[in-house]
Amino acid sequence: MSGHSQFKNIMYRKGAQDARRARVFSRLAREIAVAVKTGGGDDPSSNSRLRNILVNARGENMPRDNIERAIKKAMGGEDGADYEEVRYEGYGPSGVAIMVEALTDNRKRTASDVRASFNKLGGALGETNSVSFMFDRVGVIVYPLEVSPSDNMLEVAIEAGADDMKDDIRYEIITSVNNFAAVRDALTKKFSDPTSASLVWQPKTLTPISDESAGTLFRLIETLEDNEDVQQVVANCDVSDEFMQSYLKA
Repeated sequence: MSGHSQFKNIMYRKGAQDARRARVFSRLAREIAVAVKTGGGDDPSSNSRLRNILVNARGENMPRDNIERAIKKAMGGEDGADYEEVRYEGYGPSGVAIMVEALTDNRKRTASDVRASFNKLGGALGETNSVSFMFDRVGVIVYPLEVSPSDNMLEVAIEAGADDMKDDIRYEIITSVNNFAAVRDALTKKFSDPTSASLVWQPKTLTPISDESAGTLFRLIETLEDNEDVQQVVANCDVSDEFMQSYLKA
């Protein structure tokens, strides 16, 4: 299981599900607002960034009313916040590299909160590019296995320009940043909307850590994810299957 998959799964684990859903919807609404303002309006056919976020919103079962309200607020200027994309990099317990992406209307507040989370839970916030060299920026498009036979999914993905595909518990189609939109659109045309489609930071290598360190690291990840400005957290950790199973059941 890759670092990306591990932390994607954390979002769906049982416990505090309603609160987590509310945070997910809030983040998606913020992304919708930014996409409308910066990507060319409210028409997803001409606004690729908005089209992608709407795919993810549907994959998260975000209510249609919430989506339409977020778009109308952005188009009408009701969402007056001027959000800025910010990336933070640092190290967690046992030297695990962590990437944090945020959308914020107050850089000082967000930087202070993120730094406090790192300091509290055995980490250290670093400078820009201090750990990004350990990750590749890639597109990841996710489908359930029942959508198509593996050979067919792989053939369509590769023909559209994908680089790789994983098919253990679900399909994860990996693309370059440049080919992401084309592959997403080709797969959507053939198989309908994916479960999710995002640009993410994929670890080049994973850092093995003990179960004790993993417990502290995951608390740090959760604390960062609880920050309403934080959109995505990825770490290059490699934890034991036993710990992961225990954690997901908690």
